[in-house]
Amino acid sequence: MGGPHFSDDMRKTLAWYERMRRDEPVSHDPASGRWRVFRYADGLKVMQDPETFSNDMSEFMPPVEELIAFQKGNFQNMDMPRHRELRGLVSQAFTPRFVAGLETRVLEVTRDLLDAVDARGDTLDVVADLAHPLPVTVIAEVMGLPRSDRELFRSWAYALLVDNGVDAIRSEAGVAAMAPYIREMNDYLTRHVRWHRSEPRDGLINDLIRAELDGRRLADVEIVGFLGLLLIAGFLTTSALIGNAVLCFDEHAEVTAKLREDPALLPAAIEEVLRYRSPLVWLDRRAAVDTELSGYRIPKGALVSVALVSAARDGEAFPDPDTFDIGRRANRHLSFGKGAHVCLGAPLARLEARVALTELLTRYESFRVPGTEEVEFHDPEGLLAASRLPLHVHTA
Repeated sequence: MGGPHFSDDMRKTLAWYERMRRDEPVSHDPASGRWRVFRYADGLKVMQDPETFSNDMSEFMPPVEELIAFQKGNFQNMDMPRHRELRGLVSQAFTPRFVAGLETRVLEVTRDLLDAVDARGDTLDVVADLAHPLPVTVIAEVMGLPRSDRELFRSWAYALLVDNGVDAIRSEAGVAAMAPYIREMNDYLTRHVRWHRSEPRDGLINDLIRAELDGRRLADVEIVGFLGLLLIAGFLTTSALIGNAVLCFDEHAEVTAKLREDPALLPAAIEEVLRYRSPLVWLDRRAAVDTELSGYRIPKGALVSVALVSAARDGEAFPDPDTFDIGRRANRHLSFGKGAHVCLGAPLARLEARVALTELLTRYESFRVPGTEEVEFHDPEGLLAASRLPLHVHTA
């Protein structure tokens, strides 16, 4: 249950998920009040039925001014038709063509980061030297923000999604701890949006300002909300994906050999990394009506949480689920969501991971994680990823 690079806590969690899928696939947790969903089919239903399972989580959040402002552009937490309207406007700027056009710059940033590592010696920290700075640098440049501020962006991401716990956003104490960071981020992004309005320039912010649908344009607060979502969630998800891929490749030397021989297999390998080590652990919805899952009655207004890592290990959906198999067919994992609310930033995360991993495989004749005891992990209840990941590399 889990490879050598899973922490002891994570191996215990995986074993618990297996028991829950078998014995109590939908479980009410009195401590948090949430209904936890452990099987793939139930999780998929929750994601694809927005009429029953709402994305509007506002009633679970304390009415804090900073959080309310941030949520105005976070269409991931909106229901139809508001979600469709806002996502449609944002999608005019954040297009597949726009993302594909970033590949050359992603490669340049990757090579610059690894050149700096190579000048130091034969060991790098995948997280600190590559997986963190790459996505935050690219996103900052895309937005027209100073790349010198990337540590500031990292501090926001950790404060809002990692450091304060998975349920912090639903408690007054948790939101109080996050509020200064939300305020700082909102003010920072608002200044840059206003600057772009007064002095138009190329880039994502200007494209968002100009986006129009049926005579409707995005307000500054909506642009700021989307930029914050992209900056924080996009950064952490991509960072976790790159680090998780390195851990998977280190555990499975035969897979690494195949990828070196045929780089065209890398996109499928990335999808299997997303399934085998899903970065996000929980996905939340609100029961909009009284409903039922696998025979369990869930009352209207309840918090419903899909255990993404558990769903990815469900043998009913994925044959031999505990095996890392890059040849897996119909890899319909839930790591980026499903349905109308599928992650808009997923193509960028996949692009950055593909470019970074290709460079690692081609630049170094071999690489290895020196030992699991040297790897540090995030809290497995919040983010399934390494926070420190040493890697010994060897060039030809």
